[in-house]
Amino acid sequence: MNAFSFDERSLFRNGKRWFPVMGEIHYSRYPHEFWRESLNKMKAGGVDIVSAYTIWIHHEEIEGQYDFTGDRNLKEFLQACRDCGVKLLLRIGPWSHAEARNGGFPDWLLKKDFPLRENDERYFETVRKWYARLYLEAKDFLCQPDRDDNVIIGVQIENEYGHCGGLSDESGDEHMRRLQQIAKEEGFNLPLYTATGWGGARTGGMLPVMGGYCDAPWDQRVTKIEPSGNFVFTYERNDHNIGSDHGLGYGITFDSSKFPYLTAELGGGLQVTEHRRTIAQASDVGAMTLSKMGSGCNLLGYYMYHGGTNPDGKLTTLQESKATGYLNNLPEKNYDFRAPVREYGQVSDTLREIKLFAGFVHDFGEEFCGLAAHIPSDNPLQPDNLKDLRYSFRTDGKKGYLFVNNYVRLHNMAEHKACKITAPDGTDFPAFDLADKEYFFLPFNMEFGGVKIKTASVSPLCKLSDGSVVFYGRKNQTARKDFFQFEKAADEGKVKYLVLNRQDALNAWKLADGSLIISDSAVITDEKGNVHLTGSGKQTFLSYPELKVVPDGFTKTGSLNKNLAENMPAFEFALYEKAEEKIDGEVIVKELSSDAEKSLYQLDVSALVSQLKAGKANDSFVNIFYTGDKVRLYGLVDGKKKLLDDHFFMQQDIAFELGLKRYVNQNIDFTALELEVYAMQEADKVYLEKEPDLSAGNCRLDSCHVRWEQDSIIK
Repeated sequence: MNAFSFDERSLFRNGKRWFPVMGEIHYSRYPHEFWRESLNKMKAGGVDIVSAYTIWIHHEEIEGQYDFTGDRNLKEFLQACRDCGVKLLLRIGPWSHAEARNGGFPDWLLKKDFPLRENDERYFETVRKWYARLYLEAKDFLCQPDRDDNVIIGVQIENEYGHCGGLSDESGDEHMRRLQQIAKEEGFNLPLYTATGWGGARTGGMLPVMGGYCDAPWDQRVTKIEPSGNFVFTYERNDHNIGSDHGLGYGITFDSSKFPYLTAELGGGLQVTEHRRTIAQASDVGAMTLSKMGSGCNLLGYYMYHGGTNPDGKLTTLQESKATGYLNNLPEKNYDFRAPVREYGQVSDTLREIKLFAGFVHDFGEEFCGLAAHIPSDNPLQPDNLKDLRYSFRTDGKKGYLFVNNYVRLHNMAEHKACKITAPDGTDFPAFDLADKEYFFLPFNMEFGGVKIKTASVSPLCKLSDGSVVFYGRKNQTARKDFFQFEKAADEGKVKYLVLNRQDALNAWKLADGSLIISDSAVITDEKGNVHLTGSGKQTFLSYPELKVVPDGFTKTGSLNKNLAENMPAFEFALYEKAEEKIDGEVIVKELSSDAEKSLYQLDVSALVSQLKAGKANDSFVNIFYTGDKVRLYGLVDGKKKLLDDHFFMQQDIAFELGLKRYVNQNIDFTALELEVYAMQEADKVYLEKEPDLSAGNCRLDSCHVRWEQDSIIK
């Protein structure tokens, strides 16, 4: 059975409160050969719902000529979602933004003699044709209550309507209702209809979803901007900085008391623009996630969760640019977004960071959804207050969780010594010190493993199949006996709690059978149920409990007790190791030319591609470190010069990372890739978080490093 609904507090699935994690991937920006692999990576990070735009210009660039083939094959993508066991929120537009040309509108649509995104019947009928065509692709995957294998549980109508274009008064709500009606008439009859709700956007009575980004690469300033409001605990759901290139937000147009606090656009990263090279770090996204949960959020939806590459257009390039009427220039191809899963499928530290929260809401979310946000009166509400203690509660008045955030991106927070906090029911937490950049949440009067904990100084992560409960400590928290204060002292001996240090928690991967793997490689379960260890360097992992069968190529080399709680049972993790196999191959670099505007290099990666073709590795990543404004990478594909990818410079220790696996079966001359490095722009035209060293020149290739990725089945 698959029944989805909502009330004013949360979503429901099959009659139970549900706290899902949602992640955005754009199928048309990623090779279809690797969709299943990527969806499985997203699942490993804790994603329950995939969200995806159907970007109109990607499918109907020429009027009446639809393209649903290859990377644009929506039906095949939906089948991949079904195979991988994820649900989908399909964002059907018609306008998407998505950093696409014309916000996703085809050029031919802009040439029509009627206004777009207004209540004009000619526009509605054009949209109807688009919706009808999408329905033909999606009809076999629409959610039905009596089937478990259907995929699409809802659609998002439009995007930022009334905030970025469109009608901003009641006629805007009328417009949204009409689009919803057309979608239903064309066959999209689904449990959930959503609309973006920030910045004065009109929702037409649909389920509003909110957003928040740790910075604003679209902001037109080329200076460090003020502290983000997304690191504050607040009842305010609106992020006034989204779309600041179109003007600051104007508040909320719907009654918040009637809808749950859900997000669809928490920045899983940031897409750099030509004028602002902002760098989203894992801790930026983690602290923002915690702040939203402590403010009452009951759906963590990330945009983007998976990066990609803009497809080739038939008539034009397909990126957002000033030439198409926007205020930002973006890379022509690169849509990496510094997302949890990157442009070439790399699993990043950001995925590990937000996986901490995903693990918690999966195992404890049903109860957590019912806890209301309680924000004390002395909690600071101003984002630029970097001195006072930021804290909140999720509680029913008797039990719940304390949230503490002492992290603001690019700013230093005051340290707090011997913090004393009392929960709303009068429960006192043991005093603790709080350092700059710390953020965490702690339970009080909650039951874990059938025993009530009065307070705890560690955070819950997940439950295992043997009934044990996994917690993790704060940064630099070491082994000790007093992590838990039990309501009854005798209860201490009745429970089996595992307390991991924070780094082990980041590297912890809970499997479907309720066992736990700890590894700095990614642990990914494919659609057939095989468990893969995917990463670089020597492959090692810890397993609790010990595996029944030692994986091929691995050796069990010992066991380790990973429990930091000295008064709890030992948790013996079996250690498995695989001998590292050296792989030959390097990038041969030849400088072809250099002048004041750009330098040109030839890259020979044929030795790396040969090793991939021979099955020596799962992928080969070339890390290109350079100093300049941007790079553009070309290859001879079927004898014709083609732009493969490009990259905007951020800082000298952040590489343009090129994954070769996707190109292996293309007819490319791998001995003669061409890399253009363009000269750095004037400092007053570009914001960089860290000033580069230009003593050796401002347009140069500094180095290339090769990283091999291995993939092994371990279970």
